[in-house]
Amino acid sequence: MQGVVALIALGLVGLGLLSANILGLGDKARALAAQVELALFPPPDRPIEDVALVTPRPSATAVATVAPGASETPEPEREAVTVNLYRDPEARFITEIDHEWCAVAGVQMVIAAHGRGALTEAFQRQLAGRIDEWESRRDSRNGGWGPAAMVAALDAYGVPGYELRAYETRQDALLDAARALETTHAPVLLLTWRGAHTWVMSGFKATADPLLFDDARVTGAYILDPWYPRISSIWGPSDPPGTFQDQAEMKRNYLPWRRPEGAYPSRDGLFIAVVPTVVIAEP
Repeated sequence: MQGVVALIALGLVGLGLLSANILGLGDKARALAAQVELALFPPPDRPIEDVALVTPRPSATAVATVAPGASETPEPEREAVTVNLYRDPEARFITEIDHEWCAVAGVQMVIAAHGRGALTEAFQRQLAGRIDEWESRRDSRNGGWGPAAMVAALDAYGVPGYELRAYETRQDALLDAARALETTHAPVLLLTWRGAHTWVMSGFKATADPLLFDDARVTGAYILDPWYPRISSIWGPSDPPGTFQDQAEMKRNYLPWRRPEGAYPSRDGLFIAVVPTVVIAEP
């Protein structure tokens, strides 16, 4: 596999195309090399974790509890809330070493949040090097990292309980992510840019506490973007770790899954997230 890629790359390096990226030919050469590699060495067709389609709770009033023998508990006060796991988000952040390693860096940040790995380049390379254990063409037709591989990697590093979920609307996805984050105190992985990119969600703002009010609306999320400090020709400059992404930015970046390499019946047209279900074990 590497030999084929090396032959293509070496020929182009001789022309100075990869280093100079003359007229974009370097990028085209990399894409061609990846296509050749995929054709000769396709990813295995191993089973993956099913996507759980999550439907929203019905709109309702506040959730009230009544203790045995006590009078009815008054409804909690309805007010806007801000939940943020990190006071120092830069200390919880690492950029992706390779421009295609957003999933690796995102998973690494979650592993580190659980005290199961370090935010170092060495650990990121180790994590990236294990993808052969988890990749499946059902998860990523291009091979490499898909959301099911993220779940498998987290479990392999001692971070169980993350689930791959799909939602019909962005608000459903953000509301479920907010409830999970607030309950477990653990970050969420959002599949942004139509499934091409990974964001780590470390907090949110909402019109009311989503654990108490079924009809609370999430108005934005605090994000650690592995792409930072790069600039995308399509999506623009990335933001520093811990930036609050308001509704407009979430609408621009967090879009329904749609990948050019083929159909994903359980994901296409849906919002995808990898969500914690187990309370974080503090390091």
